Amino acid sequence: MGRRKAGKENTRSLTKTGSGGSYSVTLPKAVIRLFGWKERQKLALTIHERAKSITIKDWKK
Repeated sequence: MGRRKAGKENTRSLTKTGSGGSYSVTLPKAVIRLFGWKERQKLALTIHERAKSITIKDWKK
């Protein structure tokens, strides 16, 4: 995969995964490293319907 043009680093595509009803969005390595997230780590999603946005945070028990 090639590099993105300048200014497009934070533009991502929505991708359908498998034959089920799931979708995914990839995040840049720099973001994952910034937050110290690891593969298969649990994350908490907060859905804001009015603002049409999603907040992703580290999952806490």
